[in-house]
Amino acid sequence: MEQFFAPCPRGLEAVLAQELASLGAAGIKTTDGGAQFAGPYTLCYRVNLESRIASRVLWRVADSPYRSEDDIYRATQALQWPQWFDVVNTIRINVSAHRCPLKSLDFVTLRIKDAICDRFREQCGQRPNVDTEQPDVRVHAFLTADRLTLYLDTTGEPLFKRGYRTAAGEAPLRENLAAGILRLSGWTPDEPLLDPLCGSGTILIEAALIALDIAPGGQRSFGFERLKNFDRQAWDTLKSAAQARERPRTALPISGSDLYGEELKAARANLSAAGLVEVIKLKQANVLEISAPAASGVIVTNPPYGVRLGTPEDLAQFYPKFGDALKQKFSGWRAYILSSDLALQKLVRLAASKRTPLYNGALECRLYEFKLVEGSMRRVKGVRSEE
Repeated sequence: MEQFFAPCPRGLEAVLAQELASLGAAGIKTTDGGAQFAGPYTLCYRVNLESRIASRVLWRVADSPYRSEDDIYRATQALQWPQWFDVVNTIRINVSAHRCPLKSLDFVTLRIKDAICDRFREQCGQRPNVDTEQPDVRVHAFLTADRLTLYLDTTGEPLFKRGYRTAAGEAPLRENLAAGILRLSGWTPDEPLLDPLCGSGTILIEAALIALDIAPGGQRSFGFERLKNFDRQAWDTLKSAAQARERPRTALPISGSDLYGEELKAARANLSAAGLVEVIKLKQANVLEISAPAASGVIVTNPPYGVRLGTPEDLAQFYPKFGDALKQKFSGWRAYILSSDLALQKLVRLAASKRTPLYNGALECRLYEFKLVEGSMRRVKGVRSEE
């Protein structure tokens, strides 16, 4: 059994653990910002291909105590790096730490790089070059107060880069966060889904990929393909099995709208790249004027905050109207709104039934759940709006 670690957007650790279990992982243990798990080495192929929540899949190659930079050098240099990748591959070292007593992580990074290069010189007579922009192989090191863990990155470019995004709006939502929000909402593919502020279409596309059982990594390459232990036959078998499960790309009850033509142009470009033009309905419309496309369903949206909606004063005028539109036109629906504006609940004047802390990159947000029932859900005096 190999040991792995999958980071994810903070706040999605529990849904990541559920997903890893469904993909066949064992020994799952969540930590802040990800989950440890175990399985055969080829499990990393499947998680990279099929995980909608993970940001990367890191293969643990060492775990040892340390007290100094020299300890870190010796532990790293002792590993058989030339067995894992070729000297012609470029490398990048990423170091992160929690309560590490050492003074400089930059120096730690240098020592790890030197140790790997020295091992190659000993065995191959030459050393790999460093490329911090587009390396062939990424090495990740994590330091606690007294332990060093080294990982080889089996992913390469982060997993939220699905391969379909050709255009981005001004406030893009990471794809794995969008997929996680859909999981948190409890939405199922037989329910109508609407994003009335869809921007470049990330939430809509992730929903369609879920509904059609399309593996999110099917259009991209991975870091494990450049490692010496790459099993092409096992990889091709996994990809073929995933493709065989895909459902026909017919129209789904998934729709989106946006006020701005440029945003919809970006959304259509991304839908085209993902092969989903015939699956999702898009239209240009003002969110305050649209009507519910069905008697019940789920709204999932990431309002553009001040990026496209203007000044704080504009937002203060918009959000109460948005709350009115939801209450009056979407009775019987559930709404899930992601916002970094912790005053959103107060401004829309609706009482959230749930508030889930999430992070879009480094940006702290809340996912607000509103169960829309006509004549209710108005915030009353004394209701606490935020913890």
